[in-house]
Amino acid sequence: MHFAEQAEPAQVEHLFRIATRSCPGSRDGREQSTGLTIDGVGALFCLLSAAGFGAMAVFGKLSYDAGVSVDALLLVRFGLAGGVLLIVALARGALRNLPRRAVLIGLGMGVFGYAAQAGLYFSALARIDASLVALILYVYPVLVMTVTVALGRERASRRRVWALGMALAGIGLVLGGAMSGRFDAVGVLLALGAAIVYTAYILVGDRATVDVPPLALSALVCVGAFGTFLVSGLIRGAVGGAGPFRGDFDFAAVGWLWLAALAMVSTVAAILLFFAGMARVGPSVASILSILEPVVTVVAAAAVFGEHLSPTQWFGGTLVLSAVLIVQWPSRSTATALPAADEYLVRS
Repeated sequence: MHFAEQAEPAQVEHLFRIATRSCPGSRDGREQSTGLTIDGVGALFCLLSAAGFGAMAVFGKLSYDAGVSVDALLLVRFGLAGGVLLIVALARGALRNLPRRAVLIGLGMGVFGYAAQAGLYFSALARIDASLVALILYVYPVLVMTVTVALGRERASRRRVWALGMALAGIGLVLGGAMSGRFDAVGVLLALGAAIVYTAYILVGDRATVDVPPLALSALVCVGAFGTFLVSGLIRGAVGGAGPFRGDFDFAAVGWLWLAALAMVSTVAAILLFFAGMARVGPSVASILSILEPVVTVVAAAAVFGEHLSPTQWFGGTLVLSAVLIVQWPSRSTATALPAADEYLVRS
């Protein structure tokens, strides 16, 4: 196999980042070098965004402890977040003159793609530790890289092969460490399914949403996902004969607090902070800083729930995050310009 040493595109993580070629601070789809200085405020915004996304699993677990079901969590999260993001997008004019095709694509990605990913993720979270879910899910940037190389969209390089090997070894150690205790195979498969579905979601969105403003896209995807869980709740009620959403909201009052935090902190605030940070530091730096996300999940889960990783799992998790860092880090040839930010993704 011939390995081409070439500029690596900025590939960014988790729940949903869809391509934008028109990120602020770039021209002709290429992030321009601004020297070695990184805007401190922009970096802080990106880190706060990563912390918000990282806390998502903890808020989800706390919601479950209050008696919230997976179905109710997904319905409320996307209902609140979608409504607020839609208002923000309208206020900022992000939806103005958006073609009908773009609107339908954004909604469709929420209805079919992100709803499936979120359903798998939060179902896994109901069965296994938050830290384990976070580390399993975080193999998706490497999966995206692998599939794009296999499809011929990008060329293989030694750096990418090393990243793939490290990610596979790391996830093997993480899962191997989990098997030494109580091992929930279904939960692990759900988390792996979330990573795979998210990979497909990114690859489809990369080609289908190039001209959609990221804020508008995030709002449309959230609204689309809300539509999926609203319809599924209505169907469940009709089939079961108990009426729509019967029993879904019979949980402790504190559950609403955690659901609000999930929607407003780990979705709306995290997305808006990410956009604000990316506008100041650019996609490559934003993607690297976002690697803080699974670290926040692991630390917060240990503090709140007493979850802990074995030394083997810590080493495996370090390998996974190092592989992601290798994929994200710009090569020397990007000192003057990066490739078009096609792989840069907006998350929610």
